Amino acid sequence: MTQFHYKLKAEDGKARLGEVHTAHGVIHTPCFMPVGTAATVKAMMPDSVAATGAEILLGNTYHLMLRPGAERVGRLGGLHKMMNWDKPILTDSGGFQVMSLAKLRKLTEEGVTFQSHLDGSKHLLTPERSMEIQYLLDSDITMCFDECTPYPATYDQAAESMRLSMRWAKRSKTAFVERDGYGLFGIVQGSVFEDLRAESAGALTQLGFDGYAVGGLAVGEGQEEMFRVLDFTPALLPKDKPRYLMGVGKPSDLVGAVLRGIDMFDCVMPTRSGRTGQGFTRRGPVNIRNARHLDDPRPLDEECGCPACTNYSRAYLHHLFRAEEVLGLMLLTWHNLQYYQDVMRGLREAIAESRTEAFAAEFHRRQGLGDIEPI
Repeated sequence: MTQFHYKLKAEDGKARLGEVHTAHGVIHTPCFMPVGTAATVKAMMPDSVAATGAEILLGNTYHLMLRPGAERVGRLGGLHKMMNWDKPILTDSGGFQVMSLAKLRKLTEEGVTFQSHLDGSKHLLTPERSMEIQYLLDSDITMCFDECTPYPATYDQAAESMRLSMRWAKRSKTAFVERDGYGLFGIVQGSVFEDLRAESAGALTQLGFDGYAVGGLAVGEGQEEMFRVLDFTPALLPKDKPRYLMGVGKPSDLVGAVLRGIDMFDCVMPTRSGRTGQGFTRRGPVNIRNARHLDDPRPLDEECGCPACTNYSRAYLHHLFRAEEVLGLMLLTWHNLQYYQDVMRGLREAIAESRTEAFAAEFHRRQGLGDIEPI
C-alpha cells in the first residue's frame, strides 16, 4: 500500500512544485480540485472531469450526510465506487456548510446541533462524527472539523473561534482512523490577525497532520487582504507537507496564492459560472449571454482544447444559453474546468523552469487585454 506523503520537487521563490501520494493515486501540485459537493461535479461526467486534467475531486461531509447518508455511501462501497471516480477525493468536514446553510444551529464545545436545510431534520455534528462520516465516504484526504470564523470578526471573536477549532482539531486527530494512503489535514484559523494565525499553526504542527489548510479566507475580505494573510501564513507551516487554501477562487487568486506558497485549491466558481453563462479565458472572463456574441464565429478561447472551443462557436454557445439548453451549461462548465487546469499546468511548468514570476506577469497582461482585441 502507498503511504500518504508529500514530495517537494522544486521551488521558485515561495512557489512549490510537488506530489501528494495517496491511496488512489498521485496528485501533482499546484493543483485545482473541482467541487463535487453531492458526489457529482455538476453538469459533468467523471470521465469528462478527468479529461480536463483534474487528479482529485472535493466532496462534502454536510451534504452527503444529509443525502444520501454516509452509512448508505459506505454500504455502496464508498464515494469512489458510487460516483465512478477512481482518483483521489478530499472531503470538506462540513463545518463551513453548517455555519452557512444549516438552520437554527447551536454551537457548543461538543459540536454543532442544527436543522437540515433540506427537510428540517435535527442533527449533531461533532469532530468524532465528522471523522466517522469521512471514513465511511472513503475520503483520501479528511479535513478536521472546525468552525469557519465569520468575516469581519473582532480580535476576541477570532481568537475564541480559532481556539475552539484547535480543540476540535485535537479531537479530530484522535478519532481519525489511520490507514495506508489516507491523510488528515489540520485547518489554520485566526481570521486576518497574524498572531492568531501563528498560534493556530503552532497548535496544529504540534499535533502533527499529513497536510495543512488555510481556512477562513475568501469569506468577504477581498483579494488584497487575503494576499496579505497569505504573505505570512504558509511560512508558518511545515515545508514537507502540502498546503491547501480552502474555497479559492478566481484564476488571479490561484496565481497569486501559488506565488505565496499554496499547493492546493478548490472552488465552485468555474462550475457555477459555467452554469450561469460566464466563461474564463486567457483574455479574461466572457459573458456568453451578451448580444455581441450572436454572430461571432470565433471559439470562446482559441488556445483551449476543450470540446466547447474546438467544436463550437461563440454564436452557438450564445444560442444555447438564450434557448436555455442544457448543452450550453455542460460545454461552458467543461471549458471553465479545462481553463483552470490549464492555468495550474502552466504554473507547474513555470515553477519547474524557474520562471513563475514571468508566468504571472504574462497571465495578468493577457487577462487585462479583454477578449475583443487580438493578443
